[in-house]
Amino acid sequence: MEGIDLTDHLISLVLRTVLMYFSAFAVMRIMGKREIGELSIFDLVISVMIAEIAVFAIEDMQRPLYDGFVPMLTLLFIQIAIAMISLRSRRIRFLFDGKPSVIIEDGRINRQEMKRQRYNLDDLLMHLRANNIDNVADVEFAVLETSGQLSVMPKNLREFGSDSDCQRNKDSEAWEDKKRNPVLPKIRYEEIPLSLIMDGKVQSENLDKIGKTRFWLKNQIQARGVKDFKEVFFCSINHQGKLYINLLNKY
Repeated sequence: MEGIDLTDHLISLVLRTVLMYFSAFAVMRIMGKREIGELSIFDLVISVMIAEIAVFAIEDMQRPLYDGFVPMLTLLFIQIAIAMISLRSRRIRFLFDGKPSVIIEDGRINRQEMKRQRYNLDDLLMHLRANNIDNVADVEFAVLETSGQLSVMPKNLREFGSDSDCQRNKDSEAWEDKKRNPVLPKIRYEEIPLSLIMDGKVQSENLDKIGKTRFWLKNQIQARGVKDFKEVFFCSINHQGKLYINLLNKY
């Protein structure tokens, strides 16, 4: 008898699992096609709740199946209703999905927006590298979407490698840097730009990599009108020796 009871229990468990799987799958398909990385906060909450309901229905064999179906169908109705309302109202869309946030504009980091979104420099640099951009100064716009993805629009930059190029671009920032700091282009290393200052703190290990000191870095930022390291939100140097500086009080 015990063997029969165990077999019945296993068969019931398998049937419940298969039924809840296809039910959850059908509900997710009805909700609409979206990549996982593009789910809004609202969609993510609904998806997690549906998964949890399916698990509870499988674990509690004494609970009737409609205790799982009814909440799942209720969540499906809520999601579809709000999605339909959002199609007609931009305000409702912003309420449930939020607004995109401009993190970088014209090569300058919006520190205040990063703080509001609790988005740190390491996350920003990682997502820029994922978009094949290794220098913040090369970014025209970087927008943090409501899904959490970073959309990046790079600048159309040209290299200033030769003297003739610099002569033709005397008004450019690169030419000004070359005039003020003729030694900088001698720094050569084939790596992504190194962070020298992050959140007002000097990254000593990266200074060691390029054979420079804090005194040298202090002179470089003072030449650009910055008195102290604490005034700098982010500073990096590329393989040509060009410094990128973003101040704490820029925004």
